[in-house]
Amino acid sequence: MKKMKIYFNRWFSVTYHYMNAIRDNEDGMEFEIYGTHPDPGHMALQGCDVAEVEPRVTGREYVDFCLDFCRRHQIDVFIPRWNMLDISRHISLFEEIGTRVIVCSDTELLEQLMEKDRFYESVREKGIMEIPDYFTVSNAAQFQQAYEALRARGHDVCFKPCNGEGGMGFRVINNESDPLQELFGYALNSISYEDALRAFSSAPSFPNVMVMEVLEGYEYSIDCLSDRNGKLLTAIPRRKERGRLRLLEENEELLAIARNVAEVYRIPYNFNIQMKYRKDTPKLLEINPRMSGGLHMSCLSGVNFPYLAVKSALGHDIGPLHPKFGILGSHIEQPFIIDVQKVSGVHHV
Repeated sequence: MKKMKIYFNRWFSVTYHYMNAIRDNEDGMEFEIYGTHPDPGHMALQGCDVAEVEPRVTGREYVDFCLDFCRRHQIDVFIPRWNMLDISRHISLFEEIGTRVIVCSDTELLEQLMEKDRFYESVREKGIMEIPDYFTVSNAAQFQQAYEALRARGHDVCFKPCNGEGGMGFRVINNESDPLQELFGYALNSISYEDALRAFSSAPSFPNVMVMEVLEGYEYSIDCLSDRNGKLLTAIPRRKERGRLRLLEENEELLAIARNVAEVYRIPYNFNIQMKYRKDTPKLLEINPRMSGGLHMSCLSGVNFPYLAVKSALGHDIGPLHPKFGILGSHIEQPFIIDVQKVSGVHHV
């Protein structure tokens, strides 16, 4: 049986773990891993059997690059992160050359998921979980009004770009910090109201930002696995503990939310729901329609999330899954010898 060819485009460094999880699968299926990234020294490329440097382009031009890559290398399964929406819009072009794409093909839903305020409104309409108090702003006056309204409701305030990823652009407004003390401490994600307003006032408008209540309770990432039709197969609530500790917790309230999200939105393959508690109420932060940056921690449950998504994309049924909960996990850095030949051998396209 020939090795199946899997292609990751521009992903996170932790994708190195996901590539190895696919290789080290429980069924003994054999794979070749292909990858592209604009940085030839990126860690994700070290996990690849074949790697190339991709061009710094977007839109249809980037889709054409990925399509050509899949055609040249006869890729069986493509797992995109960068430019997911454009790739999803042209998924039929990949299917025509025999490449299956692990992406949400419902482009309207994908657009909502990438614009957090739009998705919040969808969740509010469907009533499947609680969302934070928030306002969407695009100029300094709107920011000032949103801040004052949330403070009047008794909330501490934070903000984040509507289309941000991970912690990019996230700030908590803190008016009681000591600037001198902060200079000698760790870099923080806080900012004073005056500094935020000054920054937002430096331009007549800016891309949409969500100004919202600060949630002070436990934060969870719920890693979910569905089949190619969006039927939920399993979910792992992963609670952030102090430092790098993560607890895989059998939280029935959050598992019910995962089932509701899957039933309503039918997101295929891997997706991640981020929740945070306000007192006893979990509220939505965001949903990522892809493998999360911490998915390797949830794999400690015994569920091989990256491989099972590939297995489903290839048309195989996934049997009953029995994840282990109550696991407290963490990770540490490990010295790694870079394969210089692999990096220097990567050719520019």
